[in-house]
Amino acid sequence: MKGKYDVFQYIGVPLETDESGHYQIKTDEAGEFKLHSWRTGKHTKGKFRQIGQVFITENKLMVAIVKVTPVAFKDRHAYTPLQRFTSEIVSDQLIQRAQKKL
Repeated sequence: MKGKYDVFQYIGVPLETDESGHYQIKTDEAGEFKLHSWRTGKHTKGKFRQIGQVFITENKLMVAIVKVTPVAFKDRHAYTPLQRFTSEIVSDQLIQRAQKKL
C-alpha cells in the first residue's frame, strides 16, 4: 500500500521545566500525574532513539517517552499523532518514577 509507514504507540508523561530549566513531571494540584498515549504520524519529524527521549505534541506539550509498542497500521487512528521528536533526554530518575504508573 502506497503511503504506509511504521506506526508505534508512545506512552509518555507530560513535562514542564523548573526555574533552572530542568525537566520535571507535570503534576496536578494533588501532586499526581497520568501517563498518556501518542503515535507516530505520517508527518512526524525526527526519529525515536531511546526511552526517556522528549517529543512535542501537536499542542506544543513536551512529553518524555516511558514505553514504546508497535501499532497495526489499520489501528493508528485510535491514537493521537505526535508532532516531532527532540534530541533531549530526561533523567533516569524521572523515567523510573513515571514507569511505576505502567
